[in-house]
Amino acid sequence: MSEAADLLLEFKDVDTYYGDLHVLKQVNYTIGRGEIVSLLGGNASGKSTTMKTIMGVVRPARGSVVFDGKPIERLATAERVRRGIAPVLEARRLFPRMTVFENLEMGAYTRKRGPEFEQDIERVYALFPRVKERHAQIAGTLSGGEQQMVAIGRALMARPRLICMDEPSMGLAPNFVEQVFATIQEINRQGTTIFMVEQNANMALTVAHRAYVLQTGQVVLSGTAEALRKNPSIREAYLGEMQVTV
Repeated sequence: MSEAADLLLEFKDVDTYYGDLHVLKQVNYTIGRGEIVSLLGGNASGKSTTMKTIMGVVRPARGSVVFDGKPIERLATAERVRRGIAPVLEARRLFPRMTVFENLEMGAYTRKRGPEFEQDIERVYALFPRVKERHAQIAGTLSGGEQQMVAIGRALMARPRLICMDEPSMGLAPNFVEQVFATIQEINRQGTTIFMVEQNANMALTVAHRAYVLQTGQVVLSGTAEALRKNPSIREAYLGEMQVTV
């Protein structure tokens, strides 16, 4: 993004460690308002650490994380949520013994209960009619796809400006994968910015505006999703297409 005013989230030369293990190495990202940005990479590349760094679970050793023009790397997770960042965690991470509705309520824990709460519940139900049907069901008894719907709905209950999604299609049946990505696009059309870690590179690059490729903690490629889809290295490494030369 060329204009600072258009930036919603920015990593500036971020280094993170787990003990002596250097995980993110001088990483720079920019996420513009209204974008869907995808983060691609193999196992142990630093993708999930990126999401943990945004949410405050991991603190940078060096560098800065800036949200809406202000550094947030020293803020608690709850304060980041109050400022407009909500996570959709890997493997859903619902409260399995609570009902679907109670899980949605937990998404609004940083807000005061009022008329806006009911509006947001209805928004979630409009996006996910099945969640409305299952509102009284124990969350741990739902299918994987249904749990992912609840996880996304829970994030929306925080009224976020940015949703950080960690592997939203993991473990889902193909029909649910398509539904989840269609919903991601709809949420974005409604005005929410999305930063998404995703193993399904083909689907991620289909819905994203831009993407980054992370390898062993370093950004090795970035650009528009269309350009990365056409990149031979990306096609071979992430889209399962071997390049043949004759």
